[in-house]
Amino acid sequence: MSNADFDPARLTVRLGALAANYRAFQRLSGNAAVAGVVKADGYGTGALEAAKTLRGVGCDSFFVARLSEGIAVRKVVPDARIFVLDGVQHETLPALVSHKLTPVLNSLEQIALWGSAASKARVEYDAAIHFDTGMNRLGLPHDELNTLANESNSRLGGIRITLLMSHLACADDSESDMNREQFARFKAALARLPAAPASLASSGGVLLGKDYCFDMVRPGIGLYGGNPQVSGKPNPFDVVAVLTGKILQLRRVDTGGSVGYGATYRIGRDTVLATVALGYADGLMRAMSNNGFGAIAGHRAPIVGRVSMDLVTLDVTDVPSPALKVGADVEFFGDTIALEEAAATANTASYEVITSLGPRIPRRYVEATR
Repeated sequence: MSNADFDPARLTVRLGALAANYRAFQRLSGNAAVAGVVKADGYGTGALEAAKTLRGVGCDSFFVARLSEGIAVRKVVPDARIFVLDGVQHETLPALVSHKLTPVLNSLEQIALWGSAASKARVEYDAAIHFDTGMNRLGLPHDELNTLANESNSRLGGIRITLLMSHLACADDSESDMNREQFARFKAALARLPAAPASLASSGGVLLGKDYCFDMVRPGIGLYGGNPQVSGKPNPFDVVAVLTGKILQLRRVDTGGSVGYGATYRIGRDTVLATVALGYADGLMRAMSNNGFGAIAGHRAPIVGRVSMDLVTLDVTDVPSPALKVGADVEFFGDTIALEEAAATANTASYEVITSLGPRIPRRYVEATR
């Protein structure tokens, strides 16, 4: 019997489903290359296992946010291109070079720093150029884009542009006019810059249609089984991550009793409660208190009382008794409860729910698609 058999909580990660979702993006993207976004520890699933799986099905480009993520991922995909979205700073430049990481340059200052380093080394360094089309977050703002377009010969010395990219603000909403506005701005900017492969779409952008896919797409949440749409359309991607905790104790509580810290839930009928080994220290959102659900053998049960640090309590009165036993698994998102549904009960986004899972929860990797 392995140690995993005793895990009070776990995140089961289906690597087969991850590979299937990658292939789905290939079909949806036409002739565009599909990169793998493995930042935030592979959206909480484990960046190294995710990267190895994606590399195994042909992915040769990856995106991370932080330098440290790029260094870690480099160890398992030694022959792939790894883009670092933070770009370059004086302090990170040596490590970017030594680990053969490709910075996504977000400002004229970063372009100058990277180009100067290349010139001093008497080589060309690869880089992506990120320009803003309406997100107003990272990327060259409009005035800097104008400067770069007008002075590209002098500004880009020592730099080999491997990608020109921007990021959609409202790709999860196919009806948003913002998508069309950013698409037009992106096309206009490309016409003014040196020719290079282009990338605009992440997961939601791919579902806007092949026009948005350009030369490369950068799926994140969709790879990991999340639905990148808010329109209520069915999720086209397979479930990758299943979060479960084990029942530690079952008890009967009479009408009028209370549950948890602050006695925020009052028992309105004779009730069976299950106390489960999962809490906010593991990343289960405290906002799910008295609002979220767990599922036992496919049967939903409401969270009652506050989610505490290590435990959560469910009203399992209506769960069929054969499924109720100490040690039974309770799912908090996965096959029965969609990631997006779990997020809605915490008034947040699926991205936050899955990336907030803490290191105390072991990741168990399986080859299955379901």
